Amino acid sequence: MSKLSQRHLLGIKDITRQDIELIFETAENFKDVINRPIKKVPSLRDVTIANIFFENSTRTRLSFELAEKRLSADVVNFSASGSSVKKGETLLDTVNNILAMKVDMVVMRHASAGAPHFLSKHIKANIVNAGDGTHEHPTQALLDTFSIREKLGGVEGKKVAIIGDILHSRVALSNIFALKKLGAEVMVCGPPTLIPKFISSLGVKVELEVQKALDWCDVANVLRIQLERQQLKYFPSLREYTLYYGINKKMLDNLDKEIVLMHPGPINRGVELTSEAADSHHSIILDQVENGVAVRMAVLYLLAGAA
Repeated sequence: MSKLSQRHLLGIKDITRQDIELIFETAENFKDVINRPIKKVPSLRDVTIANIFFENSTRTRLSFELAEKRLSADVVNFSASGSSVKKGETLLDTVNNILAMKVDMVVMRHASAGAPHFLSKHIKANIVNAGDGTHEHPTQALLDTFSIREKLGGVEGKKVAIIGDILHSRVALSNIFALKKLGAEVMVCGPPTLIPKFISSLGVKVELEVQKALDWCDVANVLRIQLERQQLKYFPSLREYTLYYGINKKMLDNLDKEIVLMHPGPINRGVELTSEAADSHHSIILDQVENGVAVRMAVLYLLAGAA
């Protein structure tokens, strides 16, 4: 079996194009598995995986947990709320106590950028970053690019616009790394206050008008406005954001071409997307959710080194 070049998945920046293509090939096989009557394989039998989430997450944790169970792994879930972390225990002590129970892999979400990188230097278990602060969310980028590849037949040469709150998004950075490695052209679009000043140094275009971004792209990946991460007011009101950056079905139907519409969820319906747009024929949002399980199965399987 081919192996990944890394023993952890900490970010897309750290892995190669060959790693991404291997994950996609493996995910295709697992997608066949999850669409058959018996949706389970014994690949990770006797492997124990701990999902350690220091931030609330419903869909990412559910997707990982389902992927782990489809692979027949033993699964334990840890949530920071109500744990010893609230009593002052350090991150390393918390994780070492969990690993002492003979855990083989850790799936970790943390509010601080770099937390999984820190852990990877101190523990022996394989680590999958399920989102660290506003830094990276590698499995979301993998499932997004896998979904584009599935829908359009490839990623090379495709024009992808990432629209919305770029500044606070870990999805945006991981998507940019993945798309660039696979040969796509990338544009970011949003209010000037929500676009980081360094972003053009990553080789992406910057556009401030959403209609121009839609006219340019083959794929619009629309991001959620993350009000919970904003300490300051970056735009006057949600109503004004929607007026200038919200996407509705009329805008999509008026294009002289078909585009693919994506969103990592959860959607603020009526803010970044209207319901008509989110549920239109342009949308592959539910395909992204389905592909998330297959891609996470592939990542866990490859990192575990299962034959």
